[in-house]
Amino acid sequence: MLLFLDVDGPLIPFGAADRAYPLHDGPPVPAGHPLLPRLDPALGPRLTALGCALVWATTWMDDANDCIAPWLGLPPLPVVRWPDADERPGPQYWKTRTLADWAAGRPFVWVDDEITEADRAWIAVHHPAPTLPHRVDHRYGLTEADFAVLEEWLGEHAGGARGRV
Repeated sequence: MLLFLDVDGPLIPFGAADRAYPLHDGPPVPAGHPLLPRLDPALGPRLTALGCALVWATTWMDDANDCIAPWLGLPPLPVVRWPDADERPGPQYWKTRTLADWAAGRPFVWVDDEITEADRAWIAVHHPAPTLPHRVDHRYGLTEADFAVLEEWLGEHAGGARGRV
């Protein structure tokens, strides 16, 4: 089972006006990444415990392996390469078709803060395997409620597909 991970929003929360963000200790913060301390290092073990093959699905691209993976205690992960802006189809989110293509018929979970009903509808028609496009509230990032949804869905759908990339 693949788990596509976006960074900004799901892992690094932003935009909440109702509370201050907790800051976490981790490796030294690389220059140009002042929001990195918002990323809870405990998410690494939580994500690993899901038993999925984790894949970066973020505009951070290789920087996710350089900055985010060490912060979370993760090994380098595969990185989805995005098409050029002029090659991105619509009306679904520009990541949708690329992720379905990358999955190559395999079941997947996709954690992102910009997933819409158009994405879910497109995937339902064009991807043959079970999928969970899960929208995370960018203001708070992954929460216990999100992990409960992921764990329940994986319990129902993972079967023998866990861990294969």
